[in-house]
Amino acid sequence: MSKLLDRATWQGKVFSNGWVEAGGGVIDAIEPATGETLAQVGAADAQDIARAAASAAAAQPEWAAKTGPERAAVVRRATEILAVNREEFETWLIREGGCVPGKAAFEVDLVLGELHEAAALPTQPHGLLLPSSEAGRESVARRLPLGVVGVISPWNFPQVLSLRAVAPALALGNAVVLKPDVQTAVCGGVLVARLFEEAGLPEGLLHVLAGDAEPGAAMTRDPNIAMIAFTGSTAVGREVGASAGRNLKRVSLELGGNNALIVLDDADLDVASSAGAWGAFLHQGQVCMTAGRHIVLESVADEYLARIADRASALPVGNPHTEQVALGPLINERQAANVHRIVTESVAAGAEVRAGGKQDGPFYWPTVLAGVTQEMAAFREEIFGPVAPVTIVKDEAEAVAVANSSEYGLVAAIQTGSVARGLGLARSLRTGMVHVNDQTLNNDAYAPFGGVGASGNGTRYGSMSSWDEFTTWQWVTSRETAHGFPF
Repeated sequence: MSKLLDRATWQGKVFSNGWVEAGGGVIDAIEPATGETLAQVGAADAQDIARAAASAAAAQPEWAAKTGPERAAVVRRATEILAVNREEFETWLIREGGCVPGKAAFEVDLVLGELHEAAALPTQPHGLLLPSSEAGRESVARRLPLGVVGVISPWNFPQVLSLRAVAPALALGNAVVLKPDVQTAVCGGVLVARLFEEAGLPEGLLHVLAGDAEPGAAMTRDPNIAMIAFTGSTAVGREVGASAGRNLKRVSLELGGNNALIVLDDADLDVASSAGAWGAFLHQGQVCMTAGRHIVLESVADEYLARIADRASALPVGNPHTEQVALGPLINERQAANVHRIVTESVAAGAEVRAGGKQDGPFYWPTVLAGVTQEMAAFREEIFGPVAPVTIVKDEAEAVAVANSSEYGLVAAIQTGSVARGLGLARSLRTGMVHVNDQTLNNDAYAPFGGVGASGNGTRYGSMSSWDEFTTWQWVTSRETAHGFPF
């Protein structure tokens, strides 16, 4: 075991000016596939958040005053440490997060990309020389860090969805208070803290405090925290946005999705069904970008259904730590039961199970539903499970209308034999992202990422957006000598 996860250092504690006891006691880190307790971490309360935020606010000005290359060097060291210790990061994702090894490796690659992009930020130009309306006055606009950024991250991609905010915020001169989800408090929290601790980040700049709703709510109210970067469900995101707004904080909301995969009548159906299966079943469908609505033109619907059902039926399910499987457990049995509820309600309303539809504890078999209409739960709800609901439409215009009928607007994908046709269709889709001849699960550290409607408040992540998100403009004018005025 690497020194990064020496349990004597962090077991039962939170990271706040070192590893300390937490006011909320301890949380068990559970392996969802077996129910085994893997470790214990500290559970923060509101008082822990207040102390952390005050400490971060006190430490941040000195960090902001460092040169860009100095801050970049710390992030680069974190990148190097992760590259050397990636096996640990992947193992914890598999065991605590329930993902298959391929997904774990993919997530660590994404984190490395986020760190590389963050390390490049501090040495970019951070101001503008403005024209002046008065002779003898110099006018500039410069970017300044916000101060303390609060990050609330989820359990499904716990490392990348923490670090895509933590890394650029730190690189641009902010301090950070991170609250990872309690279900992945080690791989989404402890490992992040240890990474930057080993990289030599000065004390007080990063605080990692797992906890439930209490510390999260405290972050939205704390006067020392200038911004909340939240990734999670739409329901909780509305509460976070309301509380942060009342306290005049900047808020970034990356929320749920009920994403459309549109299959046109000129698509290669073998490729389209592969894209559909990958988009629906990767990480047991527990991704905000999952293909949750398969909207297929009627002339090719039967063949698409047959092909994706065959693919689903061939995917093995089991413990990803001990077996060669394509799907592991859902994060907990409650989530699996909710997936089964949606499937059962939809079947009762007239949908047909073509594959799967089976639950065993936290495990749910990849499921294909035919005959799904817009009134059914499988169409309306974000399932967050391995289900591919197929809705048949008569033509392209109806496909667009059905895709846009959801309150969500995160991502869509289009399968077609004509790129021009796909790009034309993309302009009509009310989503933050569209992928033509691809599936819905795409992420690049430098590309703008975010959704609209119930999926969030716009493009918030990716290095193209980081300066806008984690800094603020300051307008500065100066004169060689002061002068008088009419009064």
